[in-house]
Amino acid sequence: MDFAAEVQALRPQLLRFARSQLRNDAWAEDAVSDTVLAALEKPQAFAGRSQLKTWLVGVLKHKLIDQLRRHHREATTLTTHDAEDLDEALFDTAHGEHWRDMPRDWGRPDAALGQRQFFEVLQACMDHLPPTQGRVFLMREWLELSTDEICKELQITATNLWVLLHRARLRLQQCLQQRWFDTPATAGARPASPR
Repeated sequence: MDFAAEVQALRPQLLRFARSQLRNDAWAEDAVSDTVLAALEKPQAFAGRSQLKTWLVGVLKHKLIDQLRRHHREATTLTTHDAEDLDEALFDTAHGEHWRDMPRDWGRPDAALGQRQFFEVLQACMDHLPPTQGRVFLMREWLELSTDEICKELQITATNLWVLLHRARLRLQQCLQQRWFDTPATAGARPASPR
């Protein structure tokens, strides 16, 4: 397969990443189109030191930041799911901030990270985060934007940002616990996706 065909074959995956971050199909399509165009205009920039997908995601990361900056004036709308608090379900607040049920040992997460199925489950868990929580989590963890940049972009306070990040992390932990770590690892078996 030639370079252009390989780049085009990865377009759906890039679009899924862009949509989960931007939550706007038109912006996501623009970011992915810019990424593909940049790759096709300068194929020599891909030195082959990483997988093509990894390199394209790196290019896409910059295009997503460009889209966020371009559309920074649009306000973020919080949903009722963004305000839902899982602390009471996971923590015994009456007796301090202790886990109600101690999370099970996740073994060696670094080994799990290498497994394709894990990434599929992680993506499914990410897709089921409330929109603002998912966007904030990806901006912080994937795009590595600073607190100030995220707050300015979403027009929220730092306190609100940390609450959203906390809730997103709790939801992801709960989803991964249920859909990956509590699921028996059998050859060829894929853990169930979130509902």
